[in-house]
Amino acid sequence: MADKSVIKPTASAPAIDTSSWPLLLKNYDQLNVRTGHYTPIPSGCSPLKRPLDDYVRYGVINLDKPANPSSHEVVAWIKRILRVEKTGHSGTLDPKVTGGLIVCVDRATRLVKSQQGAGKEYVCILRLHDAIDSEKKLAQAIETLTGALFQRPPLISAVKRQLRVRTIHESKLLEFDNDRHLAVFWASCEAGTYMRTLCVHLGLLLGVGGHMQELRRVRSGTTSENDDIVTMHDVLDAQWLYDNTKDESYLRRVIRPLESLLTNYKRVVVKDSAVNAICYGAKLMLPGLLRFESGIEINDEIVLMTTKGEAIALAYAQMTTAVMATCDHGVVAKVKRVIMERDTYPRRWGMGPVALAKKKLKTEGKLDKYGRITDDTPAVWKSAYVDYANNADGKQPEPVFGTSSESIVAAAGMAPKITVLDVAAKDNAPVKRTREEDASEEPESKKPKKEKKEKKDKKEKKEKKEKKSKA
Repeated sequence: MADKSVIKPTASAPAIDTSSWPLLLKNYDQLNVRTGHYTPIPSGCSPLKRPLDDYVRYGVINLDKPANPSSHEVVAWIKRILRVEKTGHSGTLDPKVTGGLIVCVDRATRLVKSQQGAGKEYVCILRLHDAIDSEKKLAQAIETLTGALFQRPPLISAVKRQLRVRTIHESKLLEFDNDRHLAVFWASCEAGTYMRTLCVHLGLLLGVGGHMQELRRVRSGTTSENDDIVTMHDVLDAQWLYDNTKDESYLRRVIRPLESLLTNYKRVVVKDSAVNAICYGAKLMLPGLLRFESGIEINDEIVLMTTKGEAIALAYAQMTTAVMATCDHGVVAKVKRVIMERDTYPRRWGMGPVALAKKKLKTEGKLDKYGRITDDTPAVWKSAYVDYANNADGKQPEPVFGTSSESIVAAAGMAPKITVLDVAAKDNAPVKRTREEDASEEPESKKPKKEKKEKKDKKEKKEKKEKKSKA
């Protein structure tokens, strides 16, 4: 009998069920694979297993806002309770309004703008000023006020009272009591829609007048009131429990990783070696791509993530899914907003053989500080050197091997002479002028200044003479 403990090589890999994996790793096996070869780096960790300090700093709270305090007050209280540097929220709720308010902590505040623009859902109580004929008439009025509507903010509002267009995606009547003149309806709308104004419009449409009695937000973006919503008491109790008993479980249940807000974005998985470069603002190039989602179009907003499921940045796609699968070079995405802190992963740029050889030549003085060739540069390096920055035609010439530096300059079509000032202007580095450069620049730059000074002096003298003559 064959030994069952021995795993025999097969052409097909066993299927892994990733449908229950958390956050951005959900359905990871369904992502398109660019390459499976990369070197894992032990830095970073899964969002749910971060150390508590990092877990709080990269966390969001789905808060059930109480009535009466403003959104700003609630966010300030949470900042004081958790003792963190920054907090922000996903969209202002009026003091009397209750419901879902997403509070972002520290690093998660970088997602505030994207969450403020997300769609919202509300349940509203409408009070009519008189009885109407039937419930059907109210349902028709609610259905009429869907789509793009003109709205002017209410008299008491924090923004300029300017006419604007807002979209009501869907709305439906839930309950109606004609005797008490009360109606309850649900609406899914664009960010910035005023439900108070919508209630006034419903009253006008029915011919009896109306106003908003009560309002509750039930969804903000992808987060609804059913997704582990917590109260202010929960936040305070969780922090107290940790301070007094060092029990993290309650605090980890109250605060969620920021990745929970990004589950509706298209995902692109990045190699560990490219993570820190992106944190410093670099574009994602194809060699750093591991996996990508289907249906990505150019300029789509995507989330760049690590193999451990951490969000690195929000970015704009520069390639479609088809191009990512077939192309062998190019820019995959440009960073919109970096989320991960710098140096969470180690630096891995400038570690290749050519880059290391270049650093060595710089330290030995065989290349100048900008990496340009000098008289002491080895012949092999000179023959392979092409200065792309000073290419006159704008074309990228191929390096010419086995020839002198003069022939490379001729083949590349570069300008014959580069001054130190040109390089300093590009690199923003202070450079001392040579006497020759000063002499060559004097007639162009210094003469106009002298002429201006002479004109000013003449004007001042004339004014003085006129004053004396008047006196």
